[in-house]
Amino acid sequence: MVETAVQKHAENAPESASQTDIRRALGTRSLVLVGMMGAGKSSIGRRLATRLNLPFADADTEIETAAGMTIPEIFERHGEPYFRAGEARVIARLLEHGPQVLATGGGAIMDQRTRDLVHIKGVSIWLKADLEVLSKRTKRRGDRPLIDKMKDLLPLREPVYALSDITVQSRDEPHDMIVDEIIAALPKHLNIIASEGTQP
Repeated sequence: MVETAVQKHAENAPESASQTDIRRALGTRSLVLVGMMGAGKSSIGRRLATRLNLPFADADTEIETAAGMTIPEIFERHGEPYFRAGEARVIARLLEHGPQVLATGGGAIMDQRTRDLVHIKGVSIWLKADLEVLSKRTKRRGDRPLIDKMKDLLPLREPVYALSDITVQSRDEPHDMIVDEIIAALPKHLNIIASEGTQP
């Protein structure tokens, strides 16, 4: 479910011309955050949504709500193919409700159909984080893969993540700084031309 509380808070946030221009240029497209678990997609996504006055949705949360169980439970009871099929359906449904900021699971974008849909209905943003940062963050959660698993996944996933429209380095800095960098990168990708009042 789209987080209306975030949207409500965002409606009271200060507006800027660039935020308005970004929303207008997006039309019905979503800003889709991709990257490894621990890259900060949910935390950064919520902040980005607030800054742009957009709704926020988390695909993993939606999957758990639809299934009535946690993602580890889905994997244990039904296996990964079952989970991936459901994940693709949920993301396809969410992409029908843009504009929004959508955080996806680490393996979601590996599905070719999902990549194609994101390309059509969204702007993909890779939150690129190195192994040290990912390891530090994932150690805080018991349901995250071990570091050895992440070492195996990174070389498989990074070439696909690199196909994203925008890449921003996720690092040990305040998340608001990462949000600033995403917002700074969006106008160029969306072909937003500065208004006359902001021309040098």
